[in-house]
Amino acid sequence: MCSRTPRIRQLPLLLATALAASMLSGCSLMDLARDCEGTDARIAEIGGLDILDSRPHEATAARGFETVDTGCWADSGDVVVSGERIYAFPGTRAEVAAHYRAAAPREGWSPDPDAAPEDLRFVKESMSLRILFLTAESLAEDGHQSRSDLLSGAGYSIGIDSYA
Repeated sequence: MCSRTPRIRQLPLLLATALAASMLSGCSLMDLARDCEGTDARIAEIGGLDILDSRPHEATAARGFETVDTGCWADSGDVVVSGERIYAFPGTRAEVAAHYRAAAPREGWSPDPDAAPEDLRFVKESMSLRILFLTAESLAEDGHQSRSDLLSGAGYSIGIDSYA
């Protein structure tokens, strides 16, 4: 004789556990299901921000990165839209830093109060701007180890992230 009682009794316990976990984590089950649907306008807005086209004199969009790379990712209920450009620059990192420390405030960006003094990070409304210098290791991680144009001088990426 087969009895289904134990399995039926487990269902309310399972549902109660899932509800308690979502309440304790501060997330609803709907939050966990959020995705990038409906973010196209925000992605286009981020990709069109002028700061992504701002660059020191002689900096050029790196070969293969002539346009802003935009996108969206969702993880555990957080939905983030982003835009990024990669530049090759024959000058120094100090010249790049000086350019963005002057250009970002002109466009309404403030230094990120949580960033280390040497970091090039800025904030504006719900957006975060970062300038990262490329290294042989970071290029290799992304499959671009043969990009000497990005390693001579100060190759860098400029990117913006914003929660949707």
